[in-house]
Amino acid sequence: MTKPDLGVTIGSMAMKNPVMIASGIFGYGDEFAGLADYGELGALVLKTITREPRHGNPPAHRTVETPAGMVNAIGLENVGLDAFVRDKLPAALAYGTNVVASIAGDTPEGFAECARALDGTDVAAIEINISCPNVKKGGMVFGVDAEASAEVTAAVRAATKKPIIPKLTPNVTDIASVAHACEGAGADAVSLTNTFSAMVIEVESRRPLLAAGTGGLSGPAIRPAAVYRVHQVAQGLEVPVVGMGGIWNANDALEFIIAGASAVAVGTALYADPAAGNRIVAGIREHLQRHGIRQLADLVGSVQL
Repeated sequence: MTKPDLGVTIGSMAMKNPVMIASGIFGYGDEFAGLADYGELGALVLKTITREPRHGNPPAHRTVETPAGMVNAIGLENVGLDAFVRDKLPAALAYGTNVVASIAGDTPEGFAECARALDGTDVAAIEINISCPNVKKGGMVFGVDAEASAEVTAAVRAATKKPIIPKLTPNVTDIASVAHACEGAGADAVSLTNTFSAMVIEVESRRPLLAAGTGGLSGPAIRPAAVYRVHQVAQGLEVPVVGMGGIWNANDALEFIIAGASAVAVGTALYADPAAGNRIVAGIREHLQRHGIRQLADLVGSVQL
């Protein structure tokens, strides 16, 4: 049997396979240089950037390990748009695959300014981070409201011709309504989920372990909840869904795909295995070959209810 077609298209971005690196864990890509062949993956989503540099939350206790996951409160620390384009982007592009820039802002125009500046670069697509739980301005302020999410998406759509992918928060009552609002405002895809709001307390002092007090839970602990939300969103949505949340192996990724995701993103797993994404690509290919499935698209949303 010939090798199955693992290709995925999001707007004008053609990916050789459905596996992406999720924003945040991978940084700007330079921290992982030499640890795996990241050029073999479908896309690399880099650390979220803002128009101006940000210091983020206090450095003491930004992350806490929990059973089957971790809670982080980085606070969108980043070098800012200009330094990203000048100093960070070239190294990421050198991997030889699609690079997706992730942007955030305090206002819709703040998002649009970043998108406008990136429109002339070689990034393949732009992720719109409207779901970070670790900042006081922006972030989930937009992502928890369908109208606000659509406003940001529309502002970014007007500022760039590149594919745009709003990243959704699970910390809402009706995530499907947010996804549909983003689609209506011009999104080429949606990605979900970002981290779940969480808190870890040190019982002797009765104080939160994170300097910010609360943070976002990621890792295998959230996977079943994330798979469910992908299934919810994929129903009736015409644009592709990028699924993420605790993907550790190919079986985990296949759950998201069968639930309705056209692509998947790997994050926390890279802390344990920097080559997790490459391993997952191989596992997906083997699954399709074993089941006689010629193209990945035939598996997307094939859950039998």
